[in-house]
Amino acid sequence: MPETPHIVSDVMTQTVVAVGRDAPFKEIVRTMEQWKVSALPVLEGEGRVIGVVSEADLLPKEEFHDRPMSLYDERQRLADVAKAGAVTAQELMSSPAVTVHPDVTLAQAARIMAVRRVKRLPVVDDEGMLQGIVSRADLLKVFLRPDEEIEEEVRRTVIAYLFPAFSHAIHVNVHEGVVTLRGQIRDTSLVSVAARLVRAVEGVVDVEPLLTGESSARTGSEERGEP
Repeated sequence: MPETPHIVSDVMTQTVVAVGRDAPFKEIVRTMEQWKVSALPVLEGEGRVIGVVSEADLLPKEEFHDRPMSLYDERQRLADVAKAGAVTAQELMSSPAVTVHPDVTLAQAARIMAVRRVKRLPVVDDEGMLQGIVSRADLLKVFLRPDEEIEEEVRRTVIAYLFPAFSHAIHVNVHEGVVTLRGQIRDTSLVSVAARLVRAVEGVVDVEPLLTGESSARTGSEERGEP
């Protein structure tokens, strides 16, 4: 069977820059600039995540800086107007924070990012204590796996599992993460299963399952007059 997929703890950054709930506006801006990040977890106590403050939370301060707020602004953009007058992380942060646990798979983390439209996720334990942070770039690291490593895993965990009697006759080629399978198998209903299992191997970009049945290969030979 395919190996257990990588989880968030495999790729997350363990050294995380964060601020306390009472951190003032300018300290937040300085911290973001110093560490070249666009969002910071907000912590309380011994490190429990209570929110996240991002550049988007800070921008209303600049947007409304040089013009009076109209009644329309106050009614239609209450949250932004409130943040324009905020001076601490607690007032600025988005809460509760969108977080993820260390044992969540990379696919699940990617789905959370996409649905919640965030670029990074604080990683917390069962008590909500900060363990690290995972970004979009971290989730893409699996696609840096060498083709040779992907090929070896496909052969060992998919081909040998599904086609033990035919594994020697199935050719696996991987180029830029695209896996091509060629060869003859007895049960062609397993082609779609093979494609699905190969696609689940981390680092695989796409699958081309060019597998044929024994009968179709024999018929082709007979039509050509081959023995």
